[in-house]
Amino acid sequence: MYLELNVDTTARDQFVNITPRLNELLAKSKAEDGCCTVFVSHTTAAVTINEDNDPAVMEDMLRFLQNMVPLKGDYRHREGNSDAHIKASLLGCSLHLIIRNGSFDLGTWQGVFLAEFDGPRTRRVKIWID
Repeated sequence: MYLELNVDTTARDQFVNITPRLNELLAKSKAEDGCCTVFVSHTTAAVTINEDNDPAVMEDMLRFLQNMVPLKGDYRHREGNSDAHIKASLLGCSLHLIIRNGSFDLGTWQGVFLAEFDGPRTRRVKIWID
């Protein structure tokens, strides 16, 4: 089953917890056991799994990425968003989730995040549930 999720971001660099919205889509799909692919088809955004209990974890991740790949650098890309392309490539554009007993089989503290690196924008997350 193919589904889409639009995510509005509010900052240039930001992590948005999309776990609750993914859970809603999974419930509507009525899938009990299987797999789910989460894919973002943007070159300056990514998806990742990390702790969703303490917001400081994602703040630390964002600060680390900003320090590792600064906005201004010796980049050749003319649009001025090379850092966003690099950060998105480091995290990746897709995730593979296991569905068990009608729920995502995530760890106790895990959540799914859209990573925005060139916002604010509306991002489309594509979901395939088998």
